[in-house]
Amino acid sequence: MARLTFRIRPGRALVLVAAGLYFLVPLAASVIFTVDVPGQGVTFDAYTAILGTDGFLGSLLLSLELAAATIAVVLLLMVPALVALRLGAPRLRAVVEIVCALPLVVPPIAFVAGISTVLKWGPDHLSRTPLFQTFVAVQNPDFPFVLVLAYVVMALPFVHRALDAGLRAIDVRTLVEAARSCGAGWPQALVRAVLPNLRGALLNAAFLTLALVLGEFTVAHLLGFRPFAVWIVDISGAQAQMSVAVSVLSLLVTWALLLALAAVGGRRTPSRTASQG
Repeated sequence: MARLTFRIRPGRALVLVAAGLYFLVPLAASVIFTVDVPGQGVTFDAYTAILGTDGFLGSLLLSLELAAATIAVVLLLMVPALVALRLGAPRLRAVVEIVCALPLVVPPIAFVAGISTVLKWGPDHLSRTPLFQTFVAVQNPDFPFVLVLAYVVMALPFVHRALDAGLRAIDVRTLVEAARSCGAGWPQALVRAVLPNLRGALLNAAFLTLALVLGEFTVAHLLGFRPFAVWIVDISGAQAQMSVAVSVLSLLVTWALLLALAAVGGRRTPSRTASQG
């Protein structure tokens, strides 16, 4: 049996080494900053004190709750829309793609300014209507649903790309027609025939949305809320080492989730072959 050999060209090796150094050197410097205390030597107090720090668990749980809600809303919005677009209105794909890409060209400051204007306008003009309570509810500090709405908009470009790539890899029309011919309704055809074939795309979209929510700072800070990213910046002035330690841990957790996502998305069910004796 011939042996498979892999050759890496010098140019590609140089690019890989440069990319590795670009990511690993700042990470190593951050780790050294958190464990090397002048006059004390190497200590891990910055990491052991994280759980007991005021606001850590609350801000982290808030960010995870916001991420879960954002993932649910954006997937419930985009999956049926893209499937219906592919089945019934393929000519509108370019329009939908442009609309989903708009958050990439709108500055976050302008985006937050628009949200703030709407939130200030609502209570002033709708104080005698039932919608007033809606404006109050979406700004609840315990769970600011207005951040979920903002994050859904910000996640549209990434979710659209991930789901569109997944839909391009399968024959959606054939799957839906086969499910319909077996007596399934439209919701059943979507859940039982299309979604299982979009597992990798759904995981990619969920992971990108999770990373976006955990690392977003501008919108949450300017609207006056305190999720995980805002909490890290708030403690950076008084506890610089701890804030860097939290950032390092969050980065490592993000990489671990990425590796888990790649493992789950790349897993394939082995095909069954029948042998005849």
